[in-house]
Amino acid sequence: MLSTAVIVFREVLEAALIVTILLAATKGLPGRGKWISGGLAAGLTGAVLVAVFAGAIAGAFSGTGQELFNAGVLLTAVVMLAWHNIWMSSHAKELVAHLKNVSAKITDGTLPLYFLAVASGMAVLREGSEVVLFMYGVAAGGSSAMGMLAGGILGVVSGILIGGLLYLGLLRIPTQWLFRVTGWLILLLAAGLAASAAGYLSQAGVLPSQAPLWDTSSLLSERSVFGQLLHILVGYQARPTAMQLAFYLITLVLISIGMSKVGRSHRLSQAATS
Repeated sequence: MLSTAVIVFREVLEAALIVTILLAATKGLPGRGKWISGGLAAGLTGAVLVAVFAGAIAGAFSGTGQELFNAGVLLTAVVMLAWHNIWMSSHAKELVAHLKNVSAKITDGTLPLYFLAVASGMAVLREGSEVVLFMYGVAAGGSSAMGMLAGGILGVVSGILIGGLLYLGLLRIPTQWLFRVTGWLILLLAAGLAASAAGYLSQAGVLPSQAPLWDTSSLLSERSVFGQLLHILVGYQARPTAMQLAFYLITLVLISIGMSKVGRSHRLSQAATS
């Protein structure tokens, strides 16, 4: 029961943190709830399908099916999060101006809201699929069905509760700082997801396997509560490879450049029309 609760709590919390940051970053945006809810529903549906075909996925591509699946989901989420931050760099001021009237239209274009569904859906799909395959292994180890059920319920409730508390904490940030804070959170989150994708691709043999550049497990283990939180939020890894570090830094740089260029272009166009 305890092992199931810990596994489910970790995965639910990771998905909840991603959804929490997306909700806070799009505060006041009309229709965001519908799209995020739709993404969550689609992600849960996908996780159920993974549960049905768990054996086939785990054994696909000479036993690397789950690694390739996880890498694909992670990279899709990175693209969606990058798109969000780049778009927000030119539209945050308009959103702030209309926060008191959530039905107001953004004057300088509209955010393609389906990105919210994709980003939230990918988060739930990835974590849900990992829960399914972890549970597959736990069950194979001889754990009882009732114990796994009780642990799973405890993990889900705890993860959602902590995610909700974090969301309320983000909403306490003054509006003028909210988008900046969540923007940085999403930037670091995307870089961490890209590094994790590199790890999965290395495990699948798509990228070369490498020895870790360093090992900080003795100082801060990824299995500790704080280590897990840092892993989710900023991509902390105790034993990163050069490939993972490269993916992390390249993602940071590319998204930052995109945000800077789009934001500067938007400011110049506003100055020209004023």
